[in-house]
Amino acid sequence: MTSSINNIEKILRVQSTGEVFDGKTDNISIDSRSLQNNDKTLFFALVGPNNDAHNYISSLIEKGVQHFVVNHIPKESAANATFLVVENTLDALQHFAIQHRNLFDIPVIGLTGSNGKTIVKEWLNFLLSPEFNIVKSPKSYNSQVGVPLSVITINEKHNLGIFEAGISKANEMEKLEKIIKPTIGILTNIGSAHDEGFANREEKIKEKLKLFKDSKVVIYQKNEVVDMLLKEEKPKRFSWSFTDKSADILLTKKSVLEKTIFQIKQDNTEFKISIPFQDDASVENAISCLMVLLYFKYDIVTIQNRVEQLFPVEMRLKVKNGINNTTLIDDSYSSDFQSLKIALDFLESQKQFEKKTLILSDIFESGLTKEELYSQVSQLVFSNKINRVIAIGETISAFENKFPNCLTFKNTEDFSADFDKLDFGNETILIKGARHFQFESIVNLLEEKTHETVLEINLNAISHNLNFYKAKLKPTTKMMVMVKAFGYGNGGFEIAKLLEHHKADYLGVAFADEGISLKNSGIMLPIMVLNPETTSFSAIIQHHLEPEIYSLKGLNAFLKIAEKRKLKHFPIHIKLDTGMHRLGFEEEDLDELIATLKGNQFVAVKSILSHMATSDDLEQQDFAHAQLHLFEKLSAKLMTELKIKPIRHILNTSGISNFPEAQYDMVRLGIGLYGISNDAEEQKYLENVGTLKSVISQIRTIQEGESVGYGRRFMAEKPTRVATIPIGYADGISRLWGNGVGFVTINNQKAPIVGSICMDMLMVDITEINCKEGDSVIIFGGSPTVSFMAEKLQTIPYEILTSISQRVKRVFYRE
Repeated sequence: MTSSINNIEKILRVQSTGEVFDGKTDNISIDSRSLQNNDKTLFFALVGPNNDAHNYISSLIEKGVQHFVVNHIPKESAANATFLVVENTLDALQHFAIQHRNLFDIPVIGLTGSNGKTIVKEWLNFLLSPEFNIVKSPKSYNSQVGVPLSVITINEKHNLGIFEAGISKANEMEKLEKIIKPTIGILTNIGSAHDEGFANREEKIKEKLKLFKDSKVVIYQKNEVVDMLLKEEKPKRFSWSFTDKSADILLTKKSVLEKTIFQIKQDNTEFKISIPFQDDASVENAISCLMVLLYFKYDIVTIQNRVEQLFPVEMRLKVKNGINNTTLIDDSYSSDFQSLKIALDFLESQKQFEKKTLILSDIFESGLTKEELYSQVSQLVFSNKINRVIAIGETISAFENKFPNCLTFKNTEDFSADFDKLDFGNETILIKGARHFQFESIVNLLEEKTHETVLEINLNAISHNLNFYKAKLKPTTKMMVMVKAFGYGNGGFEIAKLLEHHKADYLGVAFADEGISLKNSGIMLPIMVLNPETTSFSAIIQHHLEPEIYSLKGLNAFLKIAEKRKLKHFPIHIKLDTGMHRLGFEEEDLDELIATLKGNQFVAVKSILSHMATSDDLEQQDFAHAQLHLFEKLSAKLMTELKIKPIRHILNTSGISNFPEAQYDMVRLGIGLYGISNDAEEQKYLENVGTLKSVISQIRTIQEGESVGYGRRFMAEKPTRVATIPIGYADGISRLWGNGVGFVTINNQKAPIVGSICMDMLMVDITEINCKEGDSVIIFGGSPTVSFMAEKLQTIPYEILTSISQRVKRVFYRE
């Protein structure tokens, strides 16, 4: 999308001010961190509850950005760029998208619902792309920000649009309807997601149906509530059902092997189709796609052939450990231009190595000529400072001269044949390919081989939980985030990198080696070491870590090294004991502490902190307030006597929620980041971060009187199907969780653990579960939750999370 500043002025109905630069913009951006920002970027400075993009305008100008849409002009930048001043930058972005959408008279499919939107969109793209040049939402861009960014990508070559619309509360859909203006509406499954934002389920459906206000047709599963809420005259209804004979399409289904076969009746026509799925969600999503094909009047043979080829949709960008000390970003099922931009931004936010390699297939459905497309891809590659491109496909290979250090292969098979000749090591590799190229085989070649148990870490959930707690803070309150104990068992570097991307103020680790590892991996954020041993002080100084000092002995030891190294104002953090009685200076130590620090030039007190013992127990508020009072008294004395103004902080996760008056200058977020709260009401607003998964290794049937496992602790009272799962106490699963206490989840059903948990395996009863060897098993995550396990084992969630062995592979992903 290319537009002149004059034209943008007219669209937004404002006059540009500041240093007005002539020229055109071809890139809309809202992310100051993106390497794709340049002199052709129009940057919308959005303001959210926890962040204000106006704060980053000066740094963007330094990077070459010249054009901004703002609520106000930062004083220091007024003479250095072109500014379009509006009342609300999000409203301006949405208005800009509305005007852009109005330029195109093409059919547009609008999708909304609680579940299935992204899968239906991707499947429709696959099913319809032979006849249409399609523009679609990249990934799950369905929010108040994501929708306008998606619609702005429509160009003159597109003749069909497919866009998602997601809402979380009332009065949001009206804005999205004006942007998408769908001519065809699809209402997918209505589930419990975001129920808390509505008075009841009917209100939520009514809000979602606003998307179809001016649509020609709405496709949906026949439902009394939807029928009642849809207007009689418009739009037209095109419904389906398994039971209601008044629906336009009546279906019956049966499962055969790993397929579902449908018998379909429309008017006087009957025919069969099959899809390669059996789960309810995939069945409903496939029917939504079938309805579109029928609405477009595709012939039966074409419908049968195409739906048989439907495939699992991977909606997540995954971060994995690769061979030869590499990090892989797996986006191996998607290769369109917009999702490439997203993946490259994600690469930058998660890179562990300076060297970056892109493995890229031919790109389809761009709406551009090949020359235009690969010229723009080349610009992205250079903007993101990619060191090497491995191009796979005949089309992209023809443009190898546009890419740095480019290797080309005709197809994936040729790449695999030459794999041993290629050099991969100490680099971050983005693998991005269209499904046709089967890049999963490339991921398999590059991925570090470990056993089949993995801990999946949802980076979106971490971002959500971080923002949830940020929203509780005053704008001036800083945040330290704890990544000690390998990120509470979830992974240290990857989470630290994400927190750096979100501009956290500090990271906290327990011991020096954790901080050294993060610094060696390239983390630039200041890192506080909370439990430094005196033997680690030299390493702390060498790696620019910042120690917590909690005793006179430790302080004197550090000062001795600081003097020897001739340090000046090296940052330290003073820990006060206000009642936890674990570590810290007590009140009687303060005079000597002050005397030691007064006039000392070797160190500087960066912060004063303490730790609350009962912040999660509201029945002990008197003790908590006593701690806060003592902290105020002791820290004030230190500040007055030493004439300093350090950062003060005492609140942990539960303290953030329960004692907001004690935020001081900074808070420390720990277990809450990982989706766990001691408060049941607050827990509803947090998202699960870690899901521990394994697979079924073997299934056997034992007879009445036979036993399972060591000590024969389980005796079968009837014929019993037993599955063996390759995870045990060496992976961090407590033996107390075995023999009927705990369970795993297989195909959404509970499978009780039978017998003793072994070192590397556990066994479960699957008598009532339809499953097979190789099926996925959830050890914890949504069900059982870590909190539920902790309650049953009479421990705390921290212990469950931090017990997961390092031999369990961590896979990080973003939706």
